Amino acid sequence: MQAVAIPPPRIGFEGIPRNWDKKHSKVIARVDPGAFYITSHDEYIFTRLGSCVAACIWDPLLGIGGLNHFLLPERELNEDWHQLTSYSCRYGNLAMEQLINGILTSGGQRHRLKAKIFGGAQMTKTSVLNVGQSNIEFVKNYLALENIPIETEDLGGPWPRKVLFHPNSGKVLLKRMSPERISQMMTEEKVYLKGIVTELEDNQVELFD
Repeated sequence: MQAVAIPPPRIGFEGIPRNWDKKHSKVIARVDPGAFYITSHDEYIFTRLGSCVAACIWDPLLGIGGLNHFLLPERELNEDWHQLTSYSCRYGNLAMEQLINGILTSGGQRHRLKAKIFGGAQMTKTSVLNVGQSNIEFVKNYLALENIPIETEDLGGPWPRKVLFHPNSGKVLLKRMSPERISQMMTEEKVYLKGIVTELEDNQVELFD
């Protein structure tokens, strides 16, 4: 059987895993927490979500778009609420800016952009802070400020999710996973969150004369 030729990704996305999927007869690019991917190829973008949120944004006329995957830091990782707010704003804004600006620099037009948003599961009933809801509120407010209409959303609830996004058409395939998967997702997210805070702390540099 002849191997399927996979077109190269856009410059800057060489580190995103991309493989041919027989079931869908397309290349599927996998976006992990903290990453994003933009394409104009006839391919799917895949991610898996717990408390995290994914924004799928595309220009329907050009068929170019992408998906990001982000999670705002929780209080338990830092007792300084002022510093935590700074982390959340910086990280959430960066995740959205990178995706939107990447689409625009690739030829997309802001007035044509559309969005579909997913994720933000409530991972534990005993948590004082529902980080999933914080992610939901953030992404909705951000898109409203940017005047990007939300065409579809599947948010909240107790379910982790799998998302397949096709930027050429704007089509999304969504699967809600069993709530029993939550414990595994919580462990993965805690490791990821600690990495966010460590990275942001390491990047705080004061300039002086």
